[in-house]
Amino acid sequence: MAPLTERMQDYLPLLITGLWRTVAVSLLALILATALGLVWAMLRTSRNVWLERPARFIVEFLRGIPILVVLFYIYFVMPEIGLDLSAFQAGVIGLALTYSCYIGETFRGGIEAVDRGQVEAAKSIGMRHGKMMRRIILPQAVRIALPPYGNNMVMLLKDSSQVSVISVAELTMQGKMLASSTFDNMTVFTMVAALYLCLTIPLNIVMRQVELKMGKSR
Repeated sequence: MAPLTERMQDYLPLLITGLWRTVAVSLLALILATALGLVWAMLRTSRNVWLERPARFIVEFLRGIPILVVLFYIYFVMPEIGLDLSAFQAGVIGLALTYSCYIGETFRGGIEAVDRGQVEAAKSIGMRHGKMMRRIILPQAVRIALPPYGNNMVMLLKDSSQVSVISVAELTMQGKMLASSTFDNMTVFTMVAALYLCLTIPLNIVMRQVELKMGKSR
């Protein structure tokens, strides 16, 4: 067997290819999940039961289904009703749908944690609901929700490895294929773990700095 450094140099290009695909899947899923999560949060905090109850049902329904089942359903079942998606598209949508529920609950908690006295004061001066949300509630809710939102980001990044089950050639899938062809399991999966840490550790540091900066700006 070749020396360790030589083997690592041989494996790295393939793993880096998977790493970039992991970043792409995670980033697109996060953008969609954040946008949809904000929608869920707004609906869940609505006093209109015709908006709040369906949103609550959808959120609880999706949270109760394992992410693998969501991915399988989108990739294997949806084509039977005419919606044929690529593995990459199905992976992004599956992650986004699942994590939008967790992010939505994070945002909802932030919104509900805002001092109700400020809301009543805004209403008393005739401020409209939309303007009140933009200027008073959401800025404070973002600060409150930021720490758990950062955790959701890291979890989504790690759970992007789940899309390998529908043949998306991200980092974990590339590692599996490389290990099966070289039988060098220890080296390959140690490198895979190290590459994930190269993503999650800087992300945690950045989120911590953002939290500190936002805390000082209060």
